[in-house]
Amino acid sequence: MIKAMVRALPALLLALYCRSVSAQDIEPRRWTPLPIGTTVLGIGYGHTAGDISVDPLLNIEEGEVEARSRVLSVVHGFSAFGKTARVDVRLPWRQTRWKGLLDGVQRAVARRGPGDPRVRLSVNLLGPPAMDAKSLRAYQAAHRAYTIAGAALAVTLPLGEYQRDKLLNLGENRFTFRPQVGVVHRHGPWSVELTGSAFLFTDNTEFRGRTRSQEPLFGLQGHLVYTGKRGWWLSTGAAHAWGGESSVDGIRKDDAKRDLLFGVSTGLPLTRRLSAKIGYVGSRKGTDIGSDTDSIAAGFSFRF
Repeated sequence: MIKAMVRALPALLLALYCRSVSAQDIEPRRWTPLPIGTTVLGIGYGHTAGDISVDPLLNIEEGEVEARSRVLSVVHGFSAFGKTARVDVRLPWRQTRWKGLLDGVQRAVARRGPGDPRVRLSVNLLGPPAMDAKSLRAYQAAHRAYTIAGAALAVTLPLGEYQRDKLLNLGENRFTFRPQVGVVHRHGPWSVELTGSAFLFTDNTEFRGRTRSQEPLFGLQGHLVYTGKRGWWLSTGAAHAWGGESSVDGIRKDDAKRDLLFGVSTGLPLTRRLSAKIGYVGSRKGTDIGSDTDSIAAGFSFRF
Protein backbone atom coordinates (compact mmCIF):
# COMPACT_ATOMS: atom_id res chain seq x y z
CA MET A 1 0.00 0.00 0.00
CA ILE A 2 2.77 2.43 0.93
CA LYS A 3 4.68 1.61 -2.27
CA ALA A 4 1.58 2.31 -4.31
CA MET A 5 1.19 5.67 -2.58
CA VAL A 6 4.84 6.49 -3.26
CA ARG A 7 4.30 5.77 -6.95
CA ALA A 8 1.13 7.88 -6.93
CA LEU A 9 2.72 10.91 -5.24
CA PRO A 10 4.03 12.49 -8.48
CA ALA A 11 0.64 12.20 -10.15
CA LEU A 12 -1.17 13.71 -7.18
CA LEU A 13 1.18 16.67 -7.01
CA LEU A 14 1.15 17.09 -10.79
CA ALA A 15 -2.64 17.23 -10.89
CA LEU A 16 -2.70 19.93 -8.24
CA TYR A 17 0.11 21.88 -9.85
CA CYS A 18 -1.54 21.77 -13.28
CA ARG A 19 -4.72 23.14 -11.74
CA SER A 20 -2.69 25.99 -10.27
CA VAL A 21 -0.91 26.73 -13.53
CA SER A 22 -4.13 26.82 -15.54
CA ALA A 23 -5.57 29.32 -13.05
CA GLN A 24 -2.48 31.51 -12.94
CA ASP A 25 -3.39 33.51 -15.99
CA ILE A 26 -3.90 37.04 -14.79
CA GLU A 27 -2.65 39.11 -17.70
CA PRO A 28 -3.31 42.83 -18.19
CA ARG A 29 -3.29 44.70 -21.49
CA ARG A 30 -4.14 41.63 -23.57
CA TRP A 31 -6.58 43.72 -25.62
CA THR A 32 -4.10 46.56 -26.28
CA PRO A 33 -4.30 47.38 -30.02
CA LEU A 34 -1.09 46.92 -32.00
CA PRO A 35 -0.30 48.88 -35.15
CA ILE A 36 -0.72 46.73 -38.25
CA GLY A 37 2.53 45.06 -39.28
CA THR A 38 4.06 45.35 -35.80
CA THR A 39 5.83 42.28 -34.40
CA VAL A 40 6.96 41.96 -30.78
CA LEU A 41 9.49 39.31 -29.78
CA GLY A 42 9.70 38.57 -26.06
CA ILE A 43 11.74 36.44 -23.66
CA GLY A 44 10.77 35.90 -20.04
CA TYR A 45 11.65 34.07 -16.85
CA GLY A 46 9.27 33.07 -14.07
CA HIS A 47 9.60 31.46 -10.65
CA THR A 48 6.70 29.84 -8.81
CA ALA A 49 6.77 28.36 -5.31
CA GLY A 50 4.12 27.35 -2.83
CA ASP A 51 2.34 24.78 -0.71
CA ILE A 52 0.18 21.88 -1.85
CA SER A 53 -2.70 20.34 0.14
CA VAL A 54 -4.04 16.87 -0.71
CA ASP A 55 -6.65 14.51 0.73
CA PRO A 56 -5.63 13.80 4.39
CA LEU A 57 -6.39 10.09 3.86
CA LEU A 58 -3.33 9.87 1.62
CA ASN A 59 -1.00 10.66 4.54
CA ILE A 60 0.88 13.24 2.46
CA GLU A 61 1.95 16.30 4.41
CA GLU A 62 3.96 19.47 3.80
CA GLY A 63 3.60 19.23 0.03
CA GLU A 64 5.53 21.89 -1.87
CA VAL A 65 6.15 22.84 -5.48
CA GLU A 66 8.88 24.97 -7.07
CA ALA A 67 8.95 25.75 -10.78
CA ARG A 68 11.19 27.80 -13.03
CA SER A 69 9.89 28.74 -16.46
CA ARG A 70 11.44 30.32 -19.51
CA VAL A 71 9.14 31.59 -22.22
CA LEU A 72 9.71 32.74 -25.78
CA SER A 73 6.80 34.73 -27.20
CA VAL A 74 5.92 36.33 -30.52
CA VAL A 75 3.04 38.80 -31.03
CA HIS A 76 2.01 40.18 -34.41
CA GLY A 77 -0.58 42.86 -35.12
CA PHE A 78 -2.59 42.90 -38.35
CA SER A 79 -5.90 43.96 -39.89
CA ALA A 80 -8.90 41.62 -39.99
CA PHE A 81 -11.59 43.18 -42.20
CA GLY A 82 -10.53 46.62 -40.99
CA LYS A 83 -10.49 45.61 -37.30
CA THR A 84 -7.43 45.53 -35.07
CA ALA A 85 -6.27 41.93 -34.65
CA ARG A 86 -3.26 40.13 -33.19
CA VAL A 87 -1.84 36.65 -32.88
CA ASP A 88 0.19 35.59 -29.83
CA VAL A 89 2.44 32.52 -29.67
CA ARG A 90 4.02 31.32 -26.40
CA LEU A 91 6.68 28.60 -26.21
CA PRO A 92 7.49 27.57 -22.59
CA TRP A 93 10.39 25.59 -21.13
CA ARG A 94 9.92 24.41 -17.55
CA GLN A 95 11.94 22.98 -14.68
CA THR A 96 9.71 21.78 -11.82
CA ARG A 97 10.29 20.02 -8.52
CA TRP A 98 7.65 18.58 -6.20
CA LYS A 99 8.29 17.31 -2.69
CA GLY A 100 6.38 16.21 0.40
CA LEU A 101 6.25 13.88 3.39
CA LEU A 102 4.66 10.49 2.78
CA ASP A 103 4.06 8.76 6.15
CA GLY A 104 6.79 11.01 7.56
CA VAL A 105 9.35 10.14 4.85
CA GLN A 106 10.59 12.88 2.51
CA ARG A 107 9.90 12.25 -1.19
CA ALA A 108 10.77 14.42 -4.19
CA VAL A 109 10.29 14.34 -7.97
CA ALA A 110 11.76 16.69 -10.59
CA ARG A 111 11.23 17.22 -14.32
CA ARG A 112 12.56 19.61 -16.96
CA GLY A 113 11.66 20.11 -20.59
CA PRO A 114 9.27 21.89 -22.97
CA GLY A 115 5.74 22.70 -21.82
CA ASP A 116 2.67 22.88 -24.04
CA PRO A 117 2.78 25.88 -26.42
CA ARG A 118 -0.17 28.23 -26.73
CA VAL A 119 -1.52 30.17 -29.72
CA ARG A 120 -4.05 32.98 -29.28
CA LEU A 121 -5.94 34.91 -31.95
CA SER A 122 -7.86 38.03 -30.93
CA VAL A 123 -9.90 40.68 -32.73
CA ASN A 124 -11.05 44.00 -31.28
CA LEU A 125 -14.60 44.39 -32.59
CA LEU A 126 -15.07 47.84 -31.05
CA GLY A 127 -12.48 50.55 -30.64
CA PRO A 128 -9.67 51.97 -32.79
CA PRO A 129 -9.72 50.57 -36.33
CA ALA A 130 -6.68 48.84 -37.77
CA MET A 131 -4.04 51.48 -38.55
CA ASP A 132 -0.29 52.05 -38.58
CA ALA A 133 1.70 53.31 -35.59
CA LYS A 134 1.52 57.00 -36.49
CA SER A 135 -2.23 56.92 -37.08
CA LEU A 136 -2.83 54.96 -33.87
CA ARG A 137 -0.93 57.54 -31.81
CA ALA A 138 -2.96 60.31 -33.42
CA TYR A 139 -6.21 58.46 -32.67
CA GLN A 140 -5.31 58.00 -29.01
CA ALA A 141 -4.29 61.67 -28.70
CA ALA A 142 -7.59 62.80 -30.23
CA HIS A 143 -9.75 60.42 -28.16
CA ARG A 144 -9.19 60.96 -24.46
CA ALA A 145 -11.87 58.36 -23.67
CA TYR A 146 -12.86 55.31 -25.73
CA THR A 147 -13.97 51.71 -25.25
CA ILE A 148 -12.59 48.49 -26.71
CA ALA A 149 -14.53 45.22 -26.93
CA GLY A 150 -12.90 42.09 -28.28
CA ALA A 151 -13.14 38.34 -28.71
CA ALA A 152 -10.38 35.76 -28.78
CA LEU A 153 -9.62 32.07 -28.99
CA ALA A 154 -6.52 30.58 -27.37
CA VAL A 155 -5.47 26.99 -28.06
CA THR A 156 -2.96 25.05 -25.97
CA LEU A 157 -1.28 22.36 -28.09
CA PRO A 158 -0.24 18.94 -26.70
CA LEU A 159 3.40 19.29 -27.79
CA GLY A 160 5.10 19.46 -24.39
CA GLU A 161 7.06 16.70 -22.70
CA TYR A 162 4.76 13.73 -22.10
CA GLN A 163 5.64 10.07 -21.61
CA ARG A 164 2.69 7.70 -21.36
CA ASP A 165 4.52 5.42 -18.91
CA LYS A 166 5.29 8.30 -16.50
CA LEU A 167 2.97 9.68 -13.86
CA LEU A 168 4.71 13.04 -13.96
CA ASN A 169 4.84 15.09 -17.16
CA LEU A 170 5.24 18.76 -18.04
CA GLY A 171 2.78 18.50 -20.93
CA GLU A 172 -0.86 17.46 -20.50
CA ASN A 173 -1.29 15.41 -23.71
CA ARG A 174 -4.56 17.14 -24.61
CA PHE A 175 -5.88 20.22 -26.36
CA THR A 176 -7.28 23.13 -24.37
CA PHE A 177 -9.59 25.54 -26.20
CA ARG A 178 -10.15 28.85 -24.47
CA PRO A 179 -12.70 31.31 -25.88
CA GLN A 180 -12.51 34.80 -24.36
CA VAL A 181 -14.40 38.07 -24.44
CA GLY A 182 -13.06 41.34 -23.08
CA VAL A 183 -13.95 44.98 -22.55
CA VAL A 184 -11.55 47.86 -21.91
CA HIS A 185 -12.56 51.42 -21.12
CA ARG A 186 -9.81 54.01 -21.33
CA HIS A 187 -10.13 57.52 -19.91
CA GLY A 188 -6.98 59.58 -20.14
CA PRO A 189 -4.08 57.63 -18.59
CA TRP A 190 -6.43 55.19 -16.82
CA SER A 191 -7.82 51.95 -18.23
CA VAL A 192 -10.25 49.46 -16.70
CA GLU A 193 -10.21 45.95 -18.17
CA LEU A 194 -12.57 42.99 -17.73
CA THR A 195 -12.05 39.57 -19.35
CA GLY A 196 -14.17 36.42 -19.20
CA SER A 197 -12.75 33.03 -20.21
CA ALA A 198 -13.80 29.40 -20.51
CA PHE A 199 -11.37 26.46 -20.66
CA LEU A 200 -12.60 23.50 -22.71
CA PHE A 201 -10.48 20.35 -22.44
CA THR A 202 -10.19 17.31 -24.66
CA ASP A 203 -9.57 13.93 -23.01
CA ASN A 204 -6.12 12.57 -22.21
CA THR A 205 -6.49 8.95 -23.34
CA GLU A 206 -2.95 7.99 -22.30
CA PHE A 207 -3.13 8.71 -18.59
CA ARG A 208 -1.27 5.56 -17.45
CA GLY A 209 -3.53 3.36 -19.54
CA ARG A 210 -6.66 5.23 -18.49
CA THR A 211 -8.64 8.23 -19.73
CA ARG A 212 -8.57 11.52 -17.83
CA SER A 213 -11.38 13.98 -18.52
CA GLN A 214 -12.11 17.43 -17.16
CA GLU A 215 -15.23 19.56 -17.12
CA PRO A 216 -15.04 23.19 -18.32
CA LEU A 217 -13.24 25.71 -16.16
CA PHE A 218 -14.40 29.32 -16.04
CA GLY A 219 -12.53 32.49 -15.16
CA LEU A 220 -13.21 36.19 -14.70
CA GLN A 221 -10.51 38.82 -14.21
CA GLY A 222 -10.26 42.59 -13.96
CA HIS A 223 -7.40 45.10 -14.09
CA LEU A 224 -6.81 48.76 -13.40
CA VAL A 225 -3.97 50.17 -15.51
CA TYR A 226 -2.24 53.54 -15.42
CA THR A 227 -0.12 54.57 -18.42
CA GLY A 228 2.47 57.32 -18.09
CA LYS A 229 3.27 59.94 -20.71
CA ARG A 230 6.50 58.23 -21.79
CA GLY A 231 4.92 54.83 -22.26
CA TRP A 232 5.52 53.19 -18.89
CA TRP A 233 2.55 51.51 -17.22
CA LEU A 234 1.48 50.05 -13.88
CA SER A 235 -1.30 47.50 -13.39
CA THR A 236 -3.08 45.82 -10.50
CA GLY A 237 -5.70 43.12 -10.90
CA ALA A 238 -7.59 40.14 -9.49
CA ALA A 239 -9.24 37.03 -10.89
CA HIS A 240 -11.54 34.21 -9.85
CA ALA A 241 -11.59 30.70 -11.36
CA TRP A 242 -14.19 28.00 -10.73
CA GLY A 243 -15.27 24.59 -12.03
CA GLY A 244 -13.01 22.13 -13.84
CA GLU A 245 -13.77 18.94 -11.90
CA SER A 246 -11.78 16.00 -13.32
CA SER A 247 -12.49 12.28 -13.66
CA VAL A 248 -10.48 9.17 -14.51
CA ASP A 249 -12.30 6.44 -16.46
CA GLY A 250 -15.57 8.13 -15.53
CA ILE A 251 -14.86 8.23 -11.77
CA ARG A 252 -15.20 11.80 -10.48
CA LYS A 253 -12.33 13.15 -8.35
CA ASP A 254 -14.31 15.82 -6.45
CA ASP A 255 -11.60 18.38 -7.23
CA ALA A 256 -13.59 21.31 -8.60
CA LYS A 257 -11.66 24.56 -8.52
CA ARG A 258 -12.50 27.74 -6.64
CA ASP A 259 -9.37 29.89 -6.69
CA LEU A 260 -8.56 33.55 -6.15
CA LEU A 261 -5.70 35.26 -7.93
CA PHE A 262 -4.22 38.72 -7.50
CA GLY A 263 -1.25 40.50 -9.00
CA VAL A 264 0.67 43.64 -9.86
CA SER A 265 2.91 44.31 -12.87
CA THR A 266 4.71 47.14 -14.54
CA GLY A 267 6.31 47.82 -17.90
CA LEU A 268 9.03 50.31 -18.81
CA PRO A 269 10.33 51.30 -22.26
CA LEU A 270 14.14 51.18 -22.26
CA THR A 271 14.67 52.38 -25.81
CA ARG A 272 12.41 53.14 -28.77
CA ARG A 273 12.03 49.42 -29.46
CA LEU A 274 13.11 47.61 -26.28
CA SER A 275 10.93 47.29 -23.15
CA ALA A 276 11.13 45.49 -19.82
CA LYS A 277 8.36 44.03 -17.66
CA ILE A 278 8.17 42.61 -14.14
CA GLY A 279 5.22 41.22 -12.24
CA TYR A 280 3.91 39.24 -9.28
CA VAL A 281 0.95 36.82 -9.10
CA GLY A 282 -0.46 35.18 -5.98
CA SER A 283 -2.86 32.22 -6.11
CA ARG A 284 -4.95 31.06 -3.13
CA LYS A 285 -7.16 27.97 -3.08
CA GLY A 286 -10.79 28.22 -2.04
CA THR A 287 -11.12 24.53 -1.09
CA ASP A 288 -9.31 22.19 1.28
CA ILE A 289 -7.49 20.50 -1.60
CA GLY A 290 -5.38 22.65 -3.89
CA SER A 291 -2.33 24.89 -3.86
CA ASP A 292 -1.26 28.30 -2.58
CA THR A 293 1.52 29.73 -4.74
CA ASP A 294 3.44 32.94 -5.33
CA SER A 295 5.00 33.75 -8.68
CA ILE A 296 7.35 36.43 -9.93
CA ALA A 297 8.20 37.00 -13.58
CA ALA A 298 10.42 39.32 -15.58
CA GLY A 299 11.06 39.72 -19.28
CA PHE A 300 12.18 41.84 -22.19
CA SER A 301 10.40 42.54 -25.46
CA PHE A 302 11.71 43.91 -28.74
CA ARG A 303 9.38 45.58 -31.23
CA PHE A 304 10.07 45.74 -34.93
